[in-house]
Amino acid sequence: MTLTEMRPDSVPGRTIAGRSPWALAWARIRTDRVALTSAIVVVVLLLLAAAAPLIAQWTGHAPDDQFRDIGITDQGLPVPPNGTFWFGTDRLGRDLFIRVLYGARVSLVVGVLSTLMAAALGVAVGLLAGFYGGVVDTLLSRLMDVVLSFPYLIFAIAVVSIAGPSLTATVGVIAFYSWAAIARIVRGQTLSIKEREYIEAARSLGASDTRIMFVDILPNLLAPVIVLVTLLVPAAIVFESTLSYLGLGITPPTPSWGNLLSEAQGFYRVAWWYLTFPAGALLLTTLAFNLLGDGIRDAIDPRTERLFSRRRGIVRKKAGRRAARVTTTEG
Repeated sequence: MTLTEMRPDSVPGRTIAGRSPWALAWARIRTDRVALTSAIVVVVLLLLAAAAPLIAQWTGHAPDDQFRDIGITDQGLPVPPNGTFWFGTDRLGRDLFIRVLYGARVSLVVGVLSTLMAAALGVAVGLLAGFYGGVVDTLLSRLMDVVLSFPYLIFAIAVVSIAGPSLTATVGVIAFYSWAAIARIVRGQTLSIKEREYIEAARSLGASDTRIMFVDILPNLLAPVIVLVTLLVPAAIVFESTLSYLGLGITPPTPSWGNLLSEAQGFYRVAWWYLTFPAGALLLTTLAFNLLGDGIRDAIDPRTERLFSRRRGIVRKKAGRRAARVTTTEG
């Protein structure tokens, strides 16, 4: 057999189509059950948070409605989970299930919005520092070091004492504290990419700095930035919950997982549900985002191809065994 006959593209009617890095990443992540399960959990959480007003209208329990006749025991304690209150009630007789859903709205909005703001600022600063180098790189790098050296709780206390606790202040504090971490990674990637041959070719053809940065370099930064965003969202959610728990973030009666935990700390001995459900929602959300971020990172990194190839081989072997059992049974 000649080499031409051995080539797959020499077979009549068969063509080989090249796949983009994003197609390869999608093919890898489809075999990662943990990442897919985490993505489903994240989507369900987003849908529940978006549908919180509809669920509140359907149940007839608004997040601030106090049911002192049926939501509080004769001893003045919250009511445990039942058919009327699925997650029980809080210390004022409010439906804890509805408040957890509304808390998800606040936590997810703060986490996603602050991360997007931090990503936009971090990518811009890191791209400028890595591309221009020299004095620009030195000044911006020292600015990143200064921001990263800030003790975030002290900074948050200072901001809240001036502006007062609010959603805007919480988002601003989290975005300010998060952008430098993104900028440092983007700067390192930019320093590596700008030395590639296609960047030198673009310069030789007379491309401007703006075109090189936003057309040639920026698209190649999307993969690490996406991974960073998926890993920073849960960190921002925990950050917001910490601030709200300390009374520096979202203030009652607006529900947030942080202030729900703060209200429940005096009832954990007599009302386990009061602490368990907000803490469980926070744990589930952060775990799902972190596992999804790990899966995306592994799928985008070409060095993990061997892992995914082994996983695909195991899936094919299992499918082959099932087919063999079905054939034996039919025979």
